[in-house]
Amino acid sequence: MISEITLKKLLALEIARKIRHNKIKLHPLRQLFWECTLRCNLYCRHCGSDCKKTTYQKDMPLADFLTVIDSISPHVTPSEVCIIITGGEPLMRADIEECGLALYHKGFPWGIVTNGLYLSRKRLDSLLASGMHSITISLDGLEKEHNWMRGHRESFIRATEAIKMIASEKDLNWDVVTCINRKNYKDLEELKNYLISIGVRNWRIFTVFPVGRAAEDPELQLTNQEYTGLMEFIKLSRKEGRIKINYACEGFLGKYEGEVRDNFYSCGAGVSVASILIDGSISACPSIRSNFYQGNIYRDNFMEIWNNRFENFRNREWMKKDKCAKCNYFRYCEGNGMHLRNNEGKLLICHYNKLRD
Repeated sequence: MISEITLKKLLALEIARKIRHNKIKLHPLRQLFWECTLRCNLYCRHCGSDCKKTTYQKDMPLADFLTVIDSISPHVTPSEVCIIITGGEPLMRADIEECGLALYHKGFPWGIVTNGLYLSRKRLDSLLASGMHSITISLDGLEKEHNWMRGHRESFIRATEAIKMIASEKDLNWDVVTCINRKNYKDLEELKNYLISIGVRNWRIFTVFPVGRAAEDPELQLTNQEYTGLMEFIKLSRKEGRIKINYACEGFLGKYEGEVRDNFYSCGAGVSVASILIDGSISACPSIRSNFYQGNIYRDNFMEIWNNRFENFRNREWMKKDKCAKCNYFRYCEGNGMHLRNNEGKLLICHYNKLRD
């Protein structure tokens, strides 16, 4: 019921909705993800891409990606578009520094998302010398739970070593991301204290959505009670102020909107966020694994696709069906994140309903 949310918060949600709709009209490109490889040095239980150490899909040639960047440059202010290099595991590639340096000289800030396994001191120095602006490292619990999730007995040690290294870098933007599941849920407080002890200042929390390897693994999906408990943990931790903690942009959270992240819920996919996938597909958020690709760099002009073919991301009235058809909050949620829709457009999970049950 609408009455679950205070009048003050409803007014704030209305303002946020107007801001979002203005942003949709402008659709300024602010983040571009490059899925540079599907190779990975881990075998994570929750991987949405089903990445492996070896894969039939070859890495995209760096020259092909930089050609797209050159085509984008005249249409944007480069300093306002952050390029995020992801995978797979991007550090499986030897030419990340070459890519980063090229982006730096073109005026684009850039960063990577990594599991930290290959982030030695030498490699970090090399990345920094190539102009790396930001880095995100994954840590999915304390040692036993993280290694269970990541499928590698040294994963936790190597990830924490990487975190300690980057914690000493004063001019680098960085954070740690954690996927909460039924195994690590019980350790939230202990994990928070550990992260603070090794110098983590910014912590993003995700939950696992049921795609890829995670689709059939019940240990990865929080119960509704646990999910509510997670929201309470984040809310209280933010009030405590010892670490900056944010829940990811995964869905509308009802009464927890404005309490567990810096912004009200908004899915930026196709509005300010785009991706170039390993095969050249032009998509929005790289988490989207369904058939919502809008074009391909090998046959289409990226900016033409960005400006003209993302209508189903920007006008989401088509999502007002099934569970969403009669929902009082659709005007704020607009059908949840695009990554939570399957190939037929059916909603896989509703965060608001998890908090109601």
